[in-house]
Amino acid sequence: MILARVVGTVVATRKDPRLEGKKLLIIQPVSPEGKAEGNYVVAVDTVSAGNKELVIAVSGSSARMAEGCKDTPVDTTIIGIVDTVSLDSR
Repeated sequence: MILARVVGTVVATRKDPRLEGKKLLIIQPVSPEGKAEGNYVVAVDTVSAGNKELVIAVSGSSARMAEGCKDTPVDTTIIGIVDTVSLDSR
């Protein structure tokens, strides 16, 4: 699973028919502290996430197992909106 922040949207008027009606968002992986890490990724949104929200995403075959994504050509899917992140003290 990937902890990420929604940073934008993608609009594609022509796409695979199996992606019709799916919301595409740009996410950026973040550390548990919220610091940006890694490159931007386009993900299918299954939970109605909004701009700047912290989300949980899955990639690979797990992305195709998310609700509404079976047999859909996706590599990353947003599956949750994060309320809080808490790390144990060391």
